[in-house]
Amino acid sequence: MDVAALVAGAREGAPRAVARLISLVEGASPQLREVMAALAPHCGNAYVVGLTGSPGVGKSTTTSALVTAYRAQGRRVGVLAVDPSSPFSGGALLGDRVRMGEHASDPGVYIRSMATRGHLGGLAWAAPQAIRVLDAAGCDVVLVETVGVGQSEVEIAAQADTSVVLLAPGMGDGIQAAKAGILEIGDAYVVNKADRDGAGATVRELNHMLGLGEARRPGDWRPPVVKAVAARGEGVEEMVAALDKHRGWMEEHGVLAERRAARAAKEIENIALTALRERMGELRGGKRLDALAARVVEGSLDPYAAADALVEGVTEG
Repeated sequence: MDVAALVAGAREGAPRAVARLISLVEGASPQLREVMAALAPHCGNAYVVGLTGSPGVGKSTTTSALVTAYRAQGRRVGVLAVDPSSPFSGGALLGDRVRMGEHASDPGVYIRSMATRGHLGGLAWAAPQAIRVLDAAGCDVVLVETVGVGQSEVEIAAQADTSVVLLAPGMGDGIQAAKAGILEIGDAYVVNKADRDGAGATVRELNHMLGLGEARRPGDWRPPVVKAVAARGEGVEEMVAALDKHRGWMEEHGVLAERRAARAAKEIENIALTALRERMGELRGGKRLDALAARVVEGSLDPYAAADALVEGVTEG
């Protein structure tokens, strides 16, 4: 496979090239290192927005509405819709592309469903590399919609420039958000389905809980709470305005660069840990780990010394 040709095609906006590159990422292809090296010079331009929230709050509808708004501004948009995995095929179960069909024929929009494949935290393990593909392919904005998995959703904060938490009236989401720690990771909050009873109360509850958080200094970001009915396009302009305002604040205060550096550091760490686990698996196959474990059981070696010996074996290899 000609990786250079694929990257060139993706840079020109060819959907098949983008799809193939993301498939190589998802499949952990042996060519993945070559792909990432070829993409690296073209990354760093896309604004990554993560959307998270409990099941049923309208994440896909809101994502679709944001795509429409950004396309009206002439921006190219990529969407990663992370779905639960099928227990049989391992593929994406819900298929958000079906629910965003109105954008299917738009060459300025690329939508990809990705399966979590058992990865906790609401994101697919390959999401960071897939974001890089969309970034290099010229997307101005990348929207990452996570699985609604409750208290593990905080992982989106490590992958996005801006994290948007969606809630809905009548679901007790304000309290649940506080319990799950989501109030600490949201940069903006959207009370969707605001035409339902109790929307105003949910907004007040959120604002009250946000006000109870740690003291903010003058100039610190105060997450806004936006009311919306995404299915009718209501409140979408306010959402986009809030996102643009947050991006401007981050750029002004150097927060955007800090977040992207932290994201890259986490990505590097995960890749390194994966390589170490593979190496440890080889050592287990070679019986070295089993031999160390046997010595710990018989008392001739303590577990810390055994761990040190294992690390030495990994690094020497």
